Amino acid sequence: MMDKIAIEKKVLSENDKLAGSLRERLTAHRILCLNLVSSPGSGKTSLLEKTIAALNSEFRIALIAGDVQTENDARRLKRAGGKVVFPIVTGGRCHLDARMVTSITDQLSLDDLDILLVENVGNLVCPSSYDLGEDMKVVLISTTEGDDKPLKYPGMFLRSSVMVINKIDLLGSSDFDMATVKQNARSINGQLIMFELSCRTGAGLAPWNQWLGEQAKRKRSR
Repeated sequence: MMDKIAIEKKVLSENDKLAGSLRERLTAHRILCLNLVSSPGSGKTSLLEKTIAALNSEFRIALIAGDVQTENDARRLKRAGGKVVFPIVTGGRCHLDARMVTSITDQLSLDDLDILLVENVGNLVCPSSYDLGEDMKVVLISTTEGDDKPLKYPGMFLRSSVMVINKIDLLGSSDFDMATVKQNARSINGQLIMFELSCRTGAGLAPWNQWLGEQAKRKRSR
């Protein structure tokens, strides 16, 4: 057990060093980087499709689509208008790490970017421990999941800056309660910024896009 703990600490320490270097590079180029995390099926890819459609004309956006298998999400993002899209297929690993993201950013012309959006592997456990050099983690949940999600995965909600609640068009079709999920999330992290939206109907997307654009402009002006 002691060997396992020591190895894990070493892995995370090396990842954090690499993530710190990556963050410095992105900050030097005034690029906003968001790390999107969720359980499978919450709607990360759908949100990114809508986001790039809304912001592509104003901002230069690069996307990294991580998945355990297939490049399906990356292909979807390209069809949605993504101009710079890189897939990362982990081959079974349950998260992206700073080395993987760095290998992609080394291929990018950072002077030509405003925003880097990273779609992490669908998992609310492993990705919480891995810094990718992002400015913020954005955790997505959906109304088709339990409203106790924050209590089940406190590490992810504690380390996130933003919570997006997707599929509000399906409210009422299950026992999911909006007030309860917000209360549960705030009990873990009282600083969470929250958005309610539906990628399918478009409801609530405007405030999310406006917020993201403002964050990019703020980073660009530094």
